[in-house]
Amino acid sequence: MTDLTLWLMLFFFIVILLTGAPIGAALGLSSAIVIYTTMNVPLVVVAQRMFTSIDSFSFMAVPFFMLAGSFMSSGGVTKRLVDFANALVGALAGGLALVVAVAGMFFAALSGSSAATTAAIGVAMIDEMEKRGYPKSFAAAVVATGGTVGIVIPPSVTMVVYGVIAGTSIGDLFMGGFAPGILMGGATCLVSWFIAKKKGYKGEGKASFARIVRTFKDCIWALLMPVIILGGIYGGIFTPTEASAVAAVYGAFIGLFIYRDLKWKDIPKVLLSAATSTTMIMYVVGAANLFGWILTNAQVPHRIAAGFSAMTDSPFVFLMLVNLLLLFIGCLLNASAAVVILTPILLPVALSLGIDPVFFGVLMVVNLAIGCITPPVGLDLFVVSSITKISIDKIMKDISPYLIALLVVLFIVTWIPDIILFLPRLLGGM
Repeated sequence: MTDLTLWLMLFFFIVILLTGAPIGAALGLSSAIVIYTTMNVPLVVVAQRMFTSIDSFSFMAVPFFMLAGSFMSSGGVTKRLVDFANALVGALAGGLALVVAVAGMFFAALSGSSAATTAAIGVAMIDEMEKRGYPKSFAAAVVATGGTVGIVIPPSVTMVVYGVIAGTSIGDLFMGGFAPGILMGGATCLVSWFIAKKKGYKGEGKASFARIVRTFKDCIWALLMPVIILGGIYGGIFTPTEASAVAAVYGAFIGLFIYRDLKWKDIPKVLLSAATSTTMIMYVVGAANLFGWILTNAQVPHRIAAGFSAMTDSPFVFLMLVNLLLLFIGCLLNASAAVVILTPILLPVALSLGIDPVFFGVLMVVNLAIGCITPPVGLDLFVVSSITKISIDKIMKDISPYLIALLVVLFIVTWIPDIILFLPRLLGGM
């Protein structure tokens, strides 16, 4: 394959992307065009590569985790989590902005998706914040940032994708995501508090231990789901894929029989929502695998690996270069696509430098989570923009301090790998 073929594929990808086509369509169409016009390969390979890339038992976790999140968001869980978060931090300065970040961390432990987390918290909180005097663009920025932890705090669909591609323990990846996810949520809270103090945003009501206990009891069934998932995985009771099925059944059970906000008539709509989200993710994974296959044929992974090796033999310098690359790629690709394309390229170099694959995978996900709030393809930005009807450029003005805070968190977890690796090692998974 010539370099001209590679440049043609990148050209078609960018052109198709600029037309407003979804990422999956841009990846798939640009790859198909190049295969049809310049490669001596039957066009049927497009379907074959896309199918074989998702034909994995482990990938069955994706639809089940999406279904679990759909059951939770439809079963009255979001309101209960918001009430609990409000009882914890609502009385502080900028209380509702802090509630968004805390509720985002709670919901992230149920949904596995940044877009789902952003949508659920946004629908519940943006109008309420506007009523209490918060500018709508600020509310949108807080919600979008709070949603980034959706793919960092387990269960995470993106970590499932990385685990399958890298052949790494999904359970260890899940445990490794807790600490950086909490740091990201804490940084969001800290920025919100400083902005609230500066602009005079007050808290809501008074802190009450009795209220905390009452709201905790109200959402305890929801908060038990990640405990069941991770406890079952580390207890050897079930695999991550089986855990996802348990999570879906558990989500349906508490929605129907415990909280009773989920009605039987809602089940078809919930199934359709989960199926739609799953189809989008799996199509992107398949198209990204096809795109990556062409890059591999063009020896791109070997060239990039050689370039990194020639540039530095320091693991930290390599990781900082990877951070810069992923932050840039996160502006153009969604997290799952970036993981499928870049993991086969970057992971061998990381392993050759002695970098743990669990640490590297979680670090990749943290990078790409930040990409959820960076244009032009920041998924969380599009979600809050559709909710608020505010243009993305206006939202970005209020997101800037949050983006800086998340970059600081990224540097910290890069500098101190034990932040990610502490829990997996403690629980004996490594």
